[in-house]
Amino acid sequence: MSDTIISRCEANGLRLTEQRRTIAQVLQNSADHPHVEELYARASGLDPNISLATVYRTVKLFEEAGILEKVDFGDGRARYEDAERDHHDHLIDLQTGKVIEFVDPEIEALQEKIAAKLGYKLKGHRLELYGVKIRK
Repeated sequence: MSDTIISRCEANGLRLTEQRRTIAQVLQNSADHPHVEELYARASGLDPNISLATVYRTVKLFEEAGILEKVDFGDGRARYEDAERDHHDHLIDLQTGKVIEFVDPEIEALQEKIAAKLGYKLKGHRLELYGVKIRK
């Protein structure tokens, strides 16, 4: 697949208005997992004519096209990340809301082992850990 959100939109035949292109650029440059209101704040900083409704419609369109993936970290807000990102898991700090991405080969191997033990070949998974920082 193409390596940017914008190029994948184009490859999927999505019509990219200037506002959609701005939203795609904001998503592409996001290192976090923004919710729609955060996307709106960032995008409207670049183009004050972008409405919140446009951001909602655009992320829905991108999600339906398989370009974005919706993630839910239990805070009542759908968040979004690039569907083409390398596999990773999440640790969510319940006190700050910070989301830490990680990959652990031992966890990956254990999940494969569990699936095989139950008679399955694992095709994918999502792991979200929720915790509070240990204070010393």
